[in-house]
Amino acid sequence: MGEEKTVTCSCGKEHVKDEGLMKRLIDMPPEEELYDLADFFKIFADGTRIRILCTLLYGEMCVSEIGEALSMTQSAISHQLRVLKQAKLVKNRREGKTIYYSLSDGHIISILSQGLEHIEE
Repeated sequence: MGEEKTVTCSCGKEHVKDEGLMKRLIDMPPEEELYDLADFFKIFADGTRIRILCTLLYGEMCVSEIGEALSMTQSAISHQLRVLKQAKLVKNRREGKTIYYSLSDGHIISILSQGLEHIEE
């Protein structure tokens, strides 16, 4: 905890301010990064994309395998995979004519796991 002091706010009330907290707020990431972070989390706001990401937790799959697992059309899966790939949440590799998708890295596993932990509390 930093040093505390009492200040009068524009609302007319006195508030105790923690100088350490104020310094951390000043050190907040640039506004552009915060908007990028908000956009990043918007990707997770779609149930279909979450279902695809959770399916890929089990390993690499092609579009038809994901479609079968989720009872969805390949077209619908492909559209969402394009969004996930642009957001760098999934990556792909080609083997012949087949493209296989997987989670881009361990951060995605961590984000999904922590999100599930949070809602299950």
